[in-house]
Amino acid sequence: MRKLIPFSLLLAFAVTPAAAQGTAQERSDCMGDAFRFCSSDIPFVEEIESCLQENMARLSPACRREFAATNSTKLRPEHFQ
Repeated sequence: MRKLIPFSLLLAFAVTPAAAQGTAQERSDCMGDAFRFCSSDIPFVEEIESCLQENMARLSPACRREFAATNSTKLRPEHFQ
């Protein structure tokens, strides 16, 4: 099931990244890798996680640690607002 975020909210992330990412605890170590490798899948979190899995060898060490144990991330649709 796709988790759709309106493009206008995604654009707001680019304008105000600190506010859009939430607290340090809420922020995902995979945010940068999601934009780097999986930008065509944004804002669909499940597709992003699938893309990250396909790019596991290329992920940043922090994202690899977050993602490897459970094959999921802390990414949430609101991270792309």
